[in-house]
Amino acid sequence: MSQRNRLSSGGRIDFGRKLRFTFNGTSYEGYAGDTLASALLANGVDIVNRSFKYARVRGIVAAGAEEPNAILQLGKAEAEQIPNVRATQQALYDGLTAASTSGWPNKDGDMMGMVGKVGGRFMPAGFYYKTFMSPASMWPVYEKYIRKAAGLGRAPRERDPDIYDHINAHCDVMVIGAGPAGLAAALAAGRAGARVILCDEQEEMGGSLLDSTEAIDGKDPMVWVQSVLAELAGMPDVLVLPRTTANGYHDHNFVTLHQRRTEHLADTAPKRDGRRQARARMYKVRAAQVILATGTHERPLVYASNDVPGNMVAGAVATYIRRYAVVPGQRLVLSTSNDHAYRAALEWHAAGREVVAIVDARDNPDGDLVAEARAKGLRIITGSAVIETRGSKRVTGALVAAIDIKNFAVRGEVKELACDTVASSGGYSPVLHLSAHTGARPDWNESLLAFVPGKVKGMIAAGGVNGRLALGEAMADGLEAASSALMACGLKSEGMALPAVSPVREGKAAPLFQVPHTKPTSRAPKQFVDQQNDVTAAGIELATREGFESIEHVKRYTGLGFGTDQGKLGNINGMAIAARCLGQTIPQTGTTVFRPNYTPITFGAIAGRHCGEFFDPRRYTALHAWHEKQGAKFEEVGQWMRPWYYPQGKETMHEAVQRECRAVRESVGVLDASTLGKIEIQGKDAREFLGRLYTNPWAKLDIGKCRYGLMCKDDGMVMDDGVTACLGENHFHMTTTTGGAAAVLEWLELWHQTEWPELEVYFNSTTDHWAAMAINGPNARKLLAELTDMDLSNDTFKFMDWREGTVAGVPARVYRISFTGELSYEINVQANYAMHVWEALFEKGKKYNLTPYGTETMHVLRAEKGFIIVGQDTDGSVTPEDLGMQWCIGYKKPFSWIGRRALSRPDTKSEGRKQMVGLKPLDPNLVLEEGAQIVLDKEVKIPMKMAGHVTSSYFSPILGHSFALALVKGGAERMGQTVYMPMADGKVHAAEIVSPVFYDPKGSRQNV
Repeated sequence: MSQRNRLSSGGRIDFGRKLRFTFNGTSYEGYAGDTLASALLANGVDIVNRSFKYARVRGIVAAGAEEPNAILQLGKAEAEQIPNVRATQQALYDGLTAASTSGWPNKDGDMMGMVGKVGGRFMPAGFYYKTFMSPASMWPVYEKYIRKAAGLGRAPRERDPDIYDHINAHCDVMVIGAGPAGLAAALAAGRAGARVILCDEQEEMGGSLLDSTEAIDGKDPMVWVQSVLAELAGMPDVLVLPRTTANGYHDHNFVTLHQRRTEHLADTAPKRDGRRQARARMYKVRAAQVILATGTHERPLVYASNDVPGNMVAGAVATYIRRYAVVPGQRLVLSTSNDHAYRAALEWHAAGREVVAIVDARDNPDGDLVAEARAKGLRIITGSAVIETRGSKRVTGALVAAIDIKNFAVRGEVKELACDTVASSGGYSPVLHLSAHTGARPDWNESLLAFVPGKVKGMIAAGGVNGRLALGEAMADGLEAASSALMACGLKSEGMALPAVSPVREGKAAPLFQVPHTKPTSRAPKQFVDQQNDVTAAGIELATREGFESIEHVKRYTGLGFGTDQGKLGNINGMAIAARCLGQTIPQTGTTVFRPNYTPITFGAIAGRHCGEFFDPRRYTALHAWHEKQGAKFEEVGQWMRPWYYPQGKETMHEAVQRECRAVRESVGVLDASTLGKIEIQGKDAREFLGRLYTNPWAKLDIGKCRYGLMCKDDGMVMDDGVTACLGENHFHMTTTTGGAAAVLEWLELWHQTEWPELEVYFNSTTDHWAAMAINGPNARKLLAELTDMDLSNDTFKFMDWREGTVAGVPARVYRISFTGELSYEINVQANYAMHVWEALFEKGKKYNLTPYGTETMHVLRAEKGFIIVGQDTDGSVTPEDLGMQWCIGYKKPFSWIGRRALSRPDTKSEGRKQMVGLKPLDPNLVLEEGAQIVLDKEVKIPMKMAGHVTSSYFSPILGHSFALALVKGGAERMGQTVYMPMADGKVHAAEIVSPVFYDPKGSRQNV
């Protein structure tokens, strides 16, 4: 396994540790310290993928996060699949398995490649929008095949075996980027005693110094880097995070960091002490000050056929040689508009390979690096550029010509230079995306020919991202940024001295963004601006011709800067091309915005441990063990595992529910009601707040009394309901539906904080603190009397009262409320005492045949009384008036409650709204399907005009027949009418509209 492009020494790799890996089924070798990209280049792999739209062969272009082409699939087993990993950011490890994300049957012989060859000319920007407009009946067919051809990697089909962490952190100074500016800033802040977090997304910290030839204090720059990192590591308040990407910058200096903890080791995270380590970690950092030291990305030049493998960014060529001891070819042509790119040719020459020519777009380049190249005898062609490359699967030559940048024209004879690699550089674009996440627009820097970060409160740009490209300037800028950040934190800088750096004189760069061709852009071979999305210069020109003047519209029409790329290499060039076509400057044209995540991160890290049982945890009441012992069947309600029914022997669910219903109606039953949401509300304005929140009045509710309340959203639709008790003059206990507890608490906090902050009121969730046991039935009072010291007489303890006392020797609150229509008491005790009280109830309840009942029986009992369940009998489009609950609306309340104004809208007052009714099936044994659609005419033809739907449906052993609740248009005016429910099997069920209250309509049983 020969690494034909590998140098015998040099770089920052460990030649003593060979690593084997597989790419597209072929085995290769690399070394510890390699990235997957450097190892592929070392082994002479030219083609790594096929392009997104035209299926053109693509090779490695860059060396970092800006790489557009080498986006690969990792992993051996299905569960270990990781899609869309940049080979330039993936550290090599032994056994790594990678594959191209596109190309069928393979990347070298992709059948889709014919599309690019044959149809490329006929598939300009907007092709899909224009071609597949009609007929509409074919859209599903179009979509199927377009989706099949599109996309990059594939998500795994099996459960991820790895785990991921979230950590919350705080610091005084957050430094993003560990290049020369970032290291200087972190060191200064750390020495001043600040709490510092320093992060960098590379495998090693050092940034541009990892492959620099510039000396610091007369030594290799990595000596300074290692000394700084060692000092930082010894500081107790400094956290250093390599392999960590700052993926999002949010308001108030909230920064999210994605740390790759084990992705450089294996497909899945290794185990330690028998436990799987976290593969990645998401830090959520609140920083007082943020120093942005993210550096720059080098821009390639845009010329014809610039996507053929062998075309690379100049800085990447130098990086592969200096850092990885890999020379990605034999014969180099460098095309540049600036001095700094000369490093690529100088490193190539030093590695013993042939530099065919340096083609400089400037007429008189004269910087130090230019002089060094001349001194080494390298051929420099000035005033010229590579206008096109030759080759299909690898560069074989470069066409060079003199150009006129100002007039965008070729002005001389075209010559072909034989080569296998073309390196290009059109300048340097600051990595400013984080500064734009909060909405700040970048500022154009004319001397840099690029955008720099705009002003963001609490963020200070330093180094290359701030336009300070020279090493000494970058370090000084980092030091200055640290001083400003420390001052903002109330700390004093110690006045750190900078190391000595020899300045390198560089000439002014030329504003070359697109290289002209002898043919018009639309007729020349494709000139790619965004290689990841196959966006060409011709496509941008076409967009402007078709009337797209906003750069945001150009972006969306062409795909410029879409996807995981976000314009890292192509944005500035694309904006410049659009500006030239529109006859305006680049700052006038503007830039698109960036959004997280600029560098892709795994969904696993975003989710953290919030998956599986931690995402949707199961909650258990304090009585769960007892329910299990009694053989209860459970259903999940708002994450709670609630007893559904208690089968005895071989009872079916229907038989068990009938038995439980009879027990409640004839003697006494008990329900574990602990899952109800419970919120304590206190404060001198608690009454006022409740009055604004609920539809009914609360100002005069006495201590010791309870009241039922309806809560609406601001659109007037019912949101939740429950009983609230007055515990003290300024103290209330609110109950909510089981599934609505969290939403209601959030609703209270929202209105208090955003609309009524002047009200003195406080909320606390106590759902888990109290266990609730609801005893219902004619013998409920007799049973409770055997366990309590409270006076339970009807005159003393009325319906909708509450009392405090002891039950089974345990302090308790007892509420006389009913969700069944029977005499009922809800016993609330501290959850730790629940089992004791529950067992005491059953011990004393033997003589009354005390029967536990579950949620299904609860539903039957409450529906017999016409009591609603929010979310089942309502669907977000139902008002209190639709439910016939005008009695629960305070129309004359002095302060309009939430949703009140919405009830006066024409649509909420219109005739024909769906209203709550009861349904009595004509077949007394037929239980209607919940959700069944209701029509008024059984002979109606499809498409039917629906009049409503069934919301709840049961068989009642007490009534002796089935019954249902429903929402029917104009239902209150249709009493006695027959409606119909057509079913999917062709049957049509009939039912009579009746009152929704089927049992004890006067409520005498609950008031005895």
